[in-house]
Amino acid sequence: MNRRVEAGVPQWAAEVEDFRHVLNLSQHEFGKQLGTSAMTISRWESGKAKPSGDAYIALGNLAGDPRCWHFWSCAGLRKADVLRAMPKAPMQLNKDSARQMLMVGSGVKQDELESEFVAFPLLPVYAATSGADGDAEDSLATMLPEELLSAPGSWCPNPSATVCMRVRGNSMSPLLLDGYIIAVDTSEVRHDLLIGQIVVARHPQKGLLVSRLMRLEHTDALVADRRHCASISVATQAEWKIIGKVLWWTGRP
Repeated sequence: MNRRVEAGVPQWAAEVEDFRHVLNLSQHEFGKQLGTSAMTISRWESGKAKPSGDAYIALGNLAGDPRCWHFWSCAGLRKADVLRAMPKAPMQLNKDSARQMLMVGSGVKQDELESEFVAFPLLPVYAATSGADGDAEDSLATMLPEELLSAPGSWCPNPSATVCMRVRGNSMSPLLLDGYIIAVDTSEVRHDLLIGQIVVARHPQKGLLVSRLMRLEHTDALVADRRHCASISVATQAEWKIIGKVLWWTGRP
């Protein structure tokens, strides 16, 4: 790594390449682990493009202790902030802490409590339910998190693409209540695989909305669980765009 830095490659670029070599992965395999492309990895390692804050968090998730602390600090996270979110270790919570998490919609199984935990960002944004106002955010990928959360790896099929945000409004009750936190897989946006699922959508002016994607007479629409709310079309020409699938949620009953 030092030779590359002496040759004019930025320190951060050499660190990314060094980590890939430690894992003994090709750029394609490394990119797949991080939810990005081999071309992006090549640009990082050559110093042509620096990883975003979200990418550094994904690098930390993949690295584990102790290297994760460096990558997370590059994303603007202090070690004290991470430890506050995950008091025992960067990639694993103690069992008592896990049992105290209220996960609505799926039971916590013993084997999940024994599994490794992954970290992902809680973003300082709200997704509204129908009838409330959501935050208008164009790029979640570049937003600095307010803290890190963690959950069993089995709950997050794509950790590097998973973000958390808060809910505003109650038109998705009793499942989602005002103030709940939802985990959103932003890699899953294909309508055919999301029919009947709770999703988060974005509108350029109206902001973020959490609702259920339904197919009504061959037209896809966002439908609140409180059926007195009007449905919203997400047809091809509509401005509403699905940005991810809600994996799970947590909050006080």
